[in-house]
Amino acid sequence: MFIQIRDLHFKYPNASDFTIDAFNLTINKGDITTILGESGSGKSSLLRLIAGLEIPTKGTFMVGDDCMCSPSKFVQPEKRDIGMVFQDYALFPHMTVEENIMFGLVKWSRKEKKERLKDVLELIDLNGYEKRYPYELSGGQQQRVALARALAPNPKLLLFDEPFSNLDADLQIRIREELRTILKTTGVTSIFVTHDQEDAQAIADRIVILRKGKITATGTPDEIFNTDCDITKRLPIKPRVLSRL
Repeated sequence: MFIQIRDLHFKYPNASDFTIDAFNLTINKGDITTILGESGSGKSSLLRLIAGLEIPTKGTFMVGDDCMCSPSKFVQPEKRDIGMVFQDYALFPHMTVEENIMFGLVKWSRKEKKERLKDVLELIDLNGYEKRYPYELSGGQQQRVALARALAPNPKLLLFDEPFSNLDADLQIRIREELRTILKTTGVTSIFVTHDQEDAQAIADRIVILRKGKITATGTPDEIFNTDCDITKRLPIKPRVLSRL
């Protein structure tokens, strides 16, 4: 397994209950895993733990052979080689598209930066937009630039925090289809958190349902959504075919 999370616990200061409680997850290299849960289920806290923005109370997290955290070790966020695409894209408004994309390529040579810029612009189909600023782009184009910036350094793992929440419905459908194609083309391992089950169904190789910091079920999209429950609700209530944890 490429990603291994074992017995992860997390509690915010002064909180009585764990926000993340005995979380265990393994992910194969190149797979897209969606964490599906309602607001307050612990999705964003889990991403912050994986990114190294919070320190777990207990547990281990491995990426390949590299330990990111354990009772005796904690790797700082900037050294984890993990990319993140935020809900609001977090593009630098004073930087052009090319400057945003190359921002994380600090140790790359000028030639390498230019080559990588060309590659990712072709990947996201935004050739010719290099000199534009974020305010000159549509929401979907900004989303693709944010993805390109996260992909540019060749991260081992890519995290998505509700990246479609600011897009209208029609654009959301198109972008999530494009996103899955791009992720599968690059082969980057990804974790995608959302409260929208249609996003989860369209993108994921595997879905993990999170409730109150605990995994309640996991399975492929077909296993999760091939149920008798009303799938217009936010979360399936009685999945028929699941791997129970």
